[in-house]
Amino acid sequence: MALEAIKAQIDLLLQEMINQPGDEHEIQEQLREKLRELRAMGLPLPADLVELEKRLDDDLDAEEA
Repeated sequence: MALEAIKAQIDLLLQEMINQPGDEHEIQEQLREKLRELRAMGLPLPADLVELEKRLDDDLDAEEA
């Protein structure tokens, strides 16, 4: 998938997280998948998305504890 398409999908997912917080876990998983796609393409991830991914992982770890 083209880089611009993945970026657009990430933008949509971030908007969904804001507008539909009840679907948060599903949206988070979709966001992680998009970030994995970028990594698989060998592209650098923007620092803000790396930080967001870390925060999401931290939140998930806290929920499981």
